[in-house]
Amino acid sequence: MSIAATSAERPTRHVPALIGVFVYPVAFILFPLAAFLAYSFFWTEHGVMSYGITLRNYQRFFTDPIFVPVLWQTCILCLEVSFLTVLTGYPVAYFLAGLRGRKRYILLMLMLVPLLMSYVIKSYAIRSILGGNGVVNRSLLWLGLIDQPLTFFVFNLNAVLLTLTVLLIPFAVLPIFLSLERIPRSLIDASADLGASSTQTFLRVILPLSLPGAVTALTFVFVLAIGDFLTPQMVGGQSGFTFGRIIYSQFGSAFNWPFGAALSVILAVVVIGAIAIGTIFGRDRSVVK
Repeated sequence: MSIAATSAERPTRHVPALIGVFVYPVAFILFPLAAFLAYSFFWTEHGVMSYGITLRNYQRFFTDPIFVPVLWQTCILCLEVSFLTVLTGYPVAYFLAGLRGRKRYILLMLMLVPLLMSYVIKSYAIRSILGGNGVVNRSLLWLGLIDQPLTFFVFNLNAVLLTLTVLLIPFAVLPIFLSLERIPRSLIDASADLGASSTQTFLRVILPLSLPGAVTALTFVFVLAIGDFLTPQMVGGQSGFTFGRIIYSQFGSAFNWPFGAALSVILAVVVIGAIAIGTIFGRDRSVVK
């Protein structure tokens, strides 16, 4: 077989892969988003959908006193979850990155094992720990520190905050670990050779270079948290209402798909904005000055 013939067959051989690269994003990402965008301009009245183009769904979102405050409250909650996961995940990632040999990867895999478990089971497990008859309240009652079960972490936004933080910590550990692992050992050794203490080396070398990973973790966790409706549904109760639960109710019990689609489009805009801010912020911090 000649070289010219082999070169001519190569593009043909890559055609299925190229089709897959373009078809899958279009079929499973762009098309659903376009469908949601189209639905958001329809409207429903007395359970009957009208396909006339209108902005009444978006007008309802901005004029109703419920939706904007709930979206703002959900964004604040998800920011708190993001910062808590990074604050708790950073020491874990730092410890793992400091290990030598295969131990770091074995412990990292053990850290990621909870991701293989069912999300519902994990949520129920955390709820059983924090509930009125859970391990925490029973222990405090047994120690005599409280007279009656605490309700601080039961069926409210505090329960949603704590549960999401526990569930999403592995998603924060992984990007921070990868960022710490990429720091050249020679920079740390040079800092020590120049007389810097461990604290100075961490604050002036390791922390600045690992900030892109921390920003990625913040963005990643925020995107996952703001789109989660299951956890608020299971542990939030009546006072733990989030924007995801509103969207879920519009598609489920209310059967108002156009308004649910409009709320989904607004949530997608928030997520795209968060990713853009995270990308810009992480890129700026990745430059060592």
